[in-house]
Amino acid sequence: MYAIIKASGQQFKVKEGDIICFDNMNLEPKSEVEFKEVLALDDGELKVGTPLIDGAVVKGEVINEGRDKKVVIFKKRRRKDSKVKRGFRRDFTRVRITKIA
Repeated sequence: MYAIIKASGQQFKVKEGDIICFDNMNLEPKSEVEFKEVLALDDGELKVGTPLIDGAVVKGEVINEGRDKKVVIFKKRRRKDSKVKRGFRRDFTRVRITKIA
């Protein structure tokens, strides 16, 4: 059984027991979170919403919050000796999916 949910502007395919990293949600560890924007649900037969499935909810438990590894963006142009080096670290919230209903 799996579901496709929409969270933080992205779509995720989740199953019970999966651990997913979402964009930062500013939640406390061990708190419950519900995702009500369920786009598709497969429990033997595939149900697709238009655009959402009424009454479908995916529940999860927040594990922790943190920051990813640094992503380096390096741009170099061949002429004029132009180089730019930038980077950033993404904040995330790690969630364990507990129930698909």
